Amino acid sequence: QVQLVESGGGLVQPGGSLRLSCAASGTFSSINVMGWYRQAPGKQRELVATITTGIGTNYADSVMGRFTISSDNAKNTWYLQMNSLKPEDTAVYYCRALTSFNWVYWGQGTQVTVSS
Repeated sequence: QVQLVESGGGLVQPGGSLRLSCAASGTFSSINVMGWYRQAPGKQRELVATITTGIGTNYADSVMGRFTISSDNAKNTWYLQMNSLKPEDTAVYYCRALTSFNWVYWGQGTQVTVSS
């Protein structure tokens, strides 16, 4: 069982920055894919960025060049640095973990609001 806890959301003006964190705890073998997803009101949840262990990173076109995903494997924590934020980035952001046994876990979500 894996518990994921996100932090770092909030209200920011357009052009501003936020850093989200996701800390994993519990009993698990390893996390192969660490990711961030988001869901805006009235829309489906969408992929934002992922890190695949030993392979690399992947980003949605809408955030390429503005967002950076990184991880601290020793702490089982991953991050999403969000720069040049736009109002359309407003959403609930969820972290997701895919373990070596192909079990998927989600965090509870953190609200990001970009508004002047």
